[in-house]
Amino acid sequence: MTTASETIRPPPTDAGPAGWAKKNLFSTWYNTLLTVVLTSLAALSLKAILTWAVGSADWSPLSSNLKLFAVGQYPSDEVWRAWTSLLIASSLIGLSWGVWGGVARTFALVLAVAFGVMAVLPLDLDILGLEARLWLLGNPALIAAGYFFARVPVVLPRWVLWRWLLALGLALLLLRGVPGTSFLPPVETSKWGGLLLTFLLAVVGIVASFPLGVLLALGRRSRLPALSIFSTLFIELVRGVPLVSLLFMAQVILPLFLPEDVRIDRVLRALIAITLFSAAYMAENVRGGLQAVPRGQIEAAKALGLSGPQVMLYIVMPQALRAVIPAIVGQFISLFKDTSLVVIVGMLDIVGIGKSIVLGNVQWIDQQREVYVFLAAVFWVFTFSMSYASRKLEEALGVGKR
Repeated sequence: MTTASETIRPPPTDAGPAGWAKKNLFSTWYNTLLTVVLTSLAALSLKAILTWAVGSADWSPLSSNLKLFAVGQYPSDEVWRAWTSLLIASSLIGLSWGVWGGVARTFALVLAVAFGVMAVLPLDLDILGLEARLWLLGNPALIAAGYFFARVPVVLPRWVLWRWLLALGLALLLLRGVPGTSFLPPVETSKWGGLLLTFLLAVVGIVASFPLGVLLALGRRSRLPALSIFSTLFIELVRGVPLVSLLFMAQVILPLFLPEDVRIDRVLRALIAITLFSAAYMAENVRGGLQAVPRGQIEAAKALGLSGPQVMLYIVMPQALRAVIPAIVGQFISLFKDTSLVVIVGMLDIVGIGKSIVLGNVQWIDQQREVYVFLAAVFWVFTFSMSYASRKLEEALGVGKR
């Protein structure tokens, strides 16, 4: 005698996209209604934006001034220096991908695709010439070359960081030039601008302010009264004034107190102001991390025979920095956006270039929206990238988990 087997359905599950949507978007009738309304509004808004961007928007102020947005008034015959600096950075991104993987891999792949897409954009050769396209195609190739070179066993992770620092110095040397040479004639920083100047201010400010902020945080916690008082006064005074006031002091007030034959480069003065401002905030972020380290760990390290500097270097500082990664990255993002303030003191970063193009040409006075949408997109891409890297780093280090 045979009986039909009963079909048993699998239990309901919340796994997968369908399960997530059911749990978070359609769990109740009012959640369903809210999801439908918001989705409809988002679809209508996206349709309107795409219709404007592809149909009615006039992007000629951007396409006609790509060089200005990229490097400002940097001499056309010397733009190869900026391209070479970008190629060096691409090779190091590939090297970082091969050594560290993770977030570096994501950024390397995204940048390689982005450079490839920009190289084949259907623009006239007068706008994006053949030479520029070849330079752009060189970046994905060097990213791949850096990755394969990193697979060599002799390449150590600590070497990559030193190579990044060396590359930063080499890029500054290339861009500035060497006095008395015909191969690298000096290029005045007054001709630097656009995205080049924005990157310079942000990268140098970040690299310089981080160690200075750590030293100020340690100085504020020092038992030496002179060091503690100096660090505290510096932090509180700098944090008590806006960045624009420091920029005005560096660009306008400081030259009045210098001898007539002494002139400090204007970009260097802006870098110093931005670095000192960011370092003061960085010091407070790091100090918060130092206070979060349990006292018992310090006492245990000393009981094992570690000296004071060893306890700080190997026990306290790694935990302190790990705890304040979100605050540190938030400070870096704020610093990147604050570079746009230099336009107030007459420096033409990418925001200054956009403003001068719109206000300096009557035929583009009605295209302000397109220019500022482009500038907003540029800042969003880079700030979102830093935020994404921060989240991935937190996941890798287990920040917030026990």
